Amino acid sequence: MDVLEKLTILTDAAKYDAACTSSGGDRASRKGYIGNTSSSVAGCCHSFSADGRCVSLLKVLLTNRCVYDCKYCVNRRSNDTPRAAFTPEELADLTIQFYRRNYIEGLFLSSGVFRSPDYTTELMIRCLRLLREQYRFNGYIHAKAIPGTAPELVEQLGFLADRLSVNIELPSETALRTLAPDKTKGAILAPMRQIQTRGHQCREELAKYRHAPRFAPAGQSTQLIVGATPESDLHILRLTQGLYDRYQLKRVFYSAYVPVVEHALLPAKTVKPPLLREHRLYQADWLLRFYGFRAEELLDEAHPDFDPRVDPKCSWALAHPEFFPVEVNTADYEALLRVPGVGVLSARRILSARRTRKLRTENLRRLGVVMKRAQYFLTVDGKLPEGLRFSQDSLLRYLVAAERPQLPPMEQLSLFDPVG
Repeated sequence: MDVLEKLTILTDAAKYDAACTSSGGDRASRKGYIGNTSSSVAGCCHSFSADGRCVSLLKVLLTNRCVYDCKYCVNRRSNDTPRAAFTPEELADLTIQFYRRNYIEGLFLSSGVFRSPDYTTELMIRCLRLLREQYRFNGYIHAKAIPGTAPELVEQLGFLADRLSVNIELPSETALRTLAPDKTKGAILAPMRQIQTRGHQCREELAKYRHAPRFAPAGQSTQLIVGATPESDLHILRLTQGLYDRYQLKRVFYSAYVPVVEHALLPAKTVKPPLLREHRLYQADWLLRFYGFRAEELLDEAHPDFDPRVDPKCSWALAHPEFFPVEVNTADYEALLRVPGVGVLSARRILSARRTRKLRTENLRRLGVVMKRAQYFLTVDGKLPEGLRFSQDSLLRYLVAAERPQLPPMEQLSLFDPVG
């Protein structure tokens, strides 16, 4: 099998991994090296840098041969699928050739578990070492740390990659035992803790010694599969909150389960991926990371799942009418962030603008406030926008109407009853 045939198989096998981003990397250009992390071929995927630029990465598996038999995975050992494996030399050469042709700006490398976690990680390390040392590649590399890998190998991997990720995949220990019996919660969390601890140590060393080696400078991330098992949004969001609190993850990615294999414990192949649910979880994740919300504020045992008709911030606002309206000329930053239609940037603009003048309703749109949502929750000098009339019962209908054009993709709405 030639390299291009391997590329076709192994890029296709990697397409279900959503934890692919170059956010946070800042490896500057270096004399004698090629590439840096601040800057339609098989395996090329589009991601986004910390400043919002779209960048291209080669997203590929080292091999799709796997000793594990995770029921949800297309690469499980019992599944009848074409198998392939790159040698470290083949993949390093392929990556550098793609880079020189301007197809890609970095590499996203994962792998099935070939023989054992340690053996697979050793092959990944050989590949990355060839790129960094022989080819002098200075671009972005995101590598997967495989649960069960020896700590010393995870450490070597972290000094070669810009970002590491350890995929949790299933949101509960019960689901893990049922669908991925070869994996354990402890094996997944151990490298997460190691990456978090070693990254903190490295930052302390860099504060003292400017040329100290950098360990996974863009941090770590993980991925959760949504919809393969029956856990609620509340369960998933509590897990997410815990991961951010304990391991300082940069991102938690959510992947709507795509039924690619048949199994009695999994949704049927005819069931559509829960794309709208995935979208709501990403919106809630944003609220946790940037808006000061906590998981238990957004959902509770009485309401364990998000209302698919409106975004999580609107759901919270509807459930807490006592908090509103918020006066735009006097409210503090934290209060403004709770208002639907007001984002981090627009809240800062409001604070800045009102230092020099009293704000009026017509000023808000220019400051970035989305008035079709915010108008129901903000007052200007104690007054709502002129002519606005609504009741608590009608407010949901208005917010649903404002939301509909932005829902991705529109056919996903067929999964739910029409709004009355």
